[in-house]
Amino acid sequence: MKNLDNTDRQLLALLRKDARTPVVNLAKELKVSRATVQNRINKLEREGIVLGYTVKLKQEAEEDIVKVMMSILVEAKDEVRVLKELQTFPEILSVYHTNGHWDLIAEVQAENLSVLGELLGEIRSVEGIVQTEANLLLGLIF
Repeated sequence: MKNLDNTDRQLLALLRKDARTPVVNLAKELKVSRATVQNRINKLEREGIVLGYTVKLKQEAEEDIVKVMMSILVEAKDEVRVLKELQTFPEILSVYHTNGHWDLIAEVQAENLSVLGELLGEIRSVEGIVQTEANLLLGLIF
């Protein structure tokens, strides 16, 4: 996140904590005007630094939902095609490049273990994926 000053970083930290915090409260916390906060938010959105806002649910509200972090090894020549294919799965929440043995890490969720099993099989069958490892997320710590 180049070209961000300390105020932008503090604003992003506050928005990560609670993106619904009123602009007037953000301005008080940052010790700047409400207009300054709104202009900075607009700039962060326009420049693609802030891509959107989301809802965090209590773990109990998602009781049946299961999540895994899936490590994926990809044939180098097929990576672009594999990434395009992975984008078609609505159950894949995010994909990260990584280093080490694995090329990609995907955060995947499904409504239950049975659906997850089928989904992981579909992901594994994507042409260009050489190997995968899925780690079930048991509980959120923080």
